[in-house]
Amino acid sequence: MKFTVTMKKNYEFRRLYTKGTSAAAPYLVLYARKTGKGTSRLGITVSTKVGKAVVRNRVRRRIREIYRLHEHELQRGTQLVIVARTRAAAASYAQLEQSFMRACEKLSLLKAEGEKA
Repeated sequence: MKFTVTMKKNYEFRRLYTKGTSAAAPYLVLYARKTGKGTSRLGITVSTKVGKAVVRNRVRRRIREIYRLHEHELQRGTQLVIVARTRAAAASYAQLEQSFMRACEKLSLLKAEGEKA
């Protein structure tokens, strides 16, 4: 994650839930807010409803990797929180990736075709 800093504080997550826009997909919910800074901020939330620790960590690792591989396609200067739904535990990597990209399209977070990296 070259241009991204992780969010860890509870108040940062809560602020984004209230002031950001959201897009729901079958396996995750994406909250986003533009900051205008050069770096993006990412937070990942996986509830205990998803499963035990091994399952939650697997879902978290998959989401982090999906974000890392598509980071260059996303606009910089945004705060993102990805909330995994309970169905994410049984989802394949490809399903999670498709769900993430669909949510990014809904929030228009993807760069335009001619835009530089």
